Amino acid sequence: MIKTILSVLSLLVMLSCSMTGKKDMKQPSGMCAKLPMAADGIVRLSKIEVYPEYLEEYIKYATEAGEVSLRTEPGVLTMYAVSEKENPGRITILETYASQEAYESHIASEHFQKYKQATLHMVKTLVLSDQMPLNPATALITSFKKRNDYE
Repeated sequence: MIKTILSVLSLLVMLSCSMTGKKDMKQPSGMCAKLPMAADGIVRLSKIEVYPEYLEEYIKYATEAGEVSLRTEPGVLTMYAVSEKENPGRITILETYASQEAYESHIASEHFQKYKQATLHMVKTLVLSDQMPLNPATALITSFKKRNDYE
């Protein structure tokens, strides 16, 4: 199951960011080439509970911030948000960052600050849970570059 999830996440990263190094690959306008994950890279689950009356508005802000982050920040590797079917106000975001520096740059970015300030009153609870990959060999970007020979 974990391998399947990582495979899907790797595909999402590939679709959301450009790859460099091959002349025949078309690079979508404005897309960023992603950095490999460093030893201090971060894998985090952000568990958010949103007040029901703000859910639709919250999703708009979160979607915009995630899209801009993936499109413009080389160190933001994944922003994958899901909500519980039974309780859509419970949202979990899988976030991966190439390094601690990439994370700090992300939270200082204008688009993240806009999201954070606009949604403060919408969030009932927030739990940030750092994760440890069970198989470091399956790191999203570094293994992708090696498997597909983008050098």
